[in-house]
Amino acid sequence: MRVYRLGFLLLLLLAGCEKPHEGQWLGYAEGDNAFVSAPLAGWVTSVAVKRGDWVKDGDLLFTLDDPSQTAARDAAEAAIAQAEGQMVQAQANLDLASKQLVRQQGLLRADATSKQSYDLAKSSYDSAAAEIAQIKAAESQARATLASSAYQLSQRRIVARTTGRVQDIYFRQGEYAPATTPVVLILPPENVYVRFFVPESDFAKIHLGDKVVIGCDGCGQIKATISFIAAQEEYTPPVIFSVENRDKLVFKVEARAPGGLKLHPGQPVDVHLTN
Repeated sequence: MRVYRLGFLLLLLLAGCEKPHEGQWLGYAEGDNAFVSAPLAGWVTSVAVKRGDWVKDGDLLFTLDDPSQTAARDAAEAAIAQAEGQMVQAQANLDLASKQLVRQQGLLRADATSKQSYDLAKSSYDSAAAEIAQIKAAESQARATLASSAYQLSQRRIVARTTGRVQDIYFRQGEYAPATTPVVLILPPENVYVRFFVPESDFAKIHLGDKVVIGCDGCGQIKATISFIAAQEEYTPPVIFSVENRDKLVFKVEARAPGGLKLHPGQPVDVHLTN
């Protein structure tokens, strides 16, 4: 999760300029970002989005070079075509061998041929059937390779798996992106919440699930629910540890709402419990 330092600095500035009203706590909007990367490494060949763009699930984000994946796909397709061509001739050989075997069986029953001739026909039939099975196995393997190479090729075109706004782009065209390293950063709107800090003296007033009202310049009042309370207190930096600074002890608290909060990460807010 990316920490928006600007919002925190604004929070400290506000805290230094004015003391919040009793029962009112200062905070800022925050967001849980989606870090989009490719499963395999490669050279970035194109970036289809820019910072600030709104993207939907399925929209193209960026592409990686794909010569080896394309070659593997083409080789698999060629192997399938070859197997299909071989199958035509192999099937013709099997049909002929089958007819010869049936004929030799009839002649053998009528004592009109030798056992050796029958065995030869049976051997030819078995060889033709074995060739059919071998070609089918080769074709099956080629089709499996094709499916794998097609999937690998699809992984060179990275699409969004969520809806949201592009917050940042870490690699550009011509740069080499390591595997699983974020290339594009997306913030889904439902992941926006507020983080605020409650003094030790007010800590007993808050509980998980409590309803709060969020206020900010120009946004009116927004309702949310406390979803997280830090397990231990912390000092609001920069503070030198001392007994005199005990009143600086605060607990980090987060509040969310279904569908997210219509705020911008880093935006200063004030929070208080509902009446």
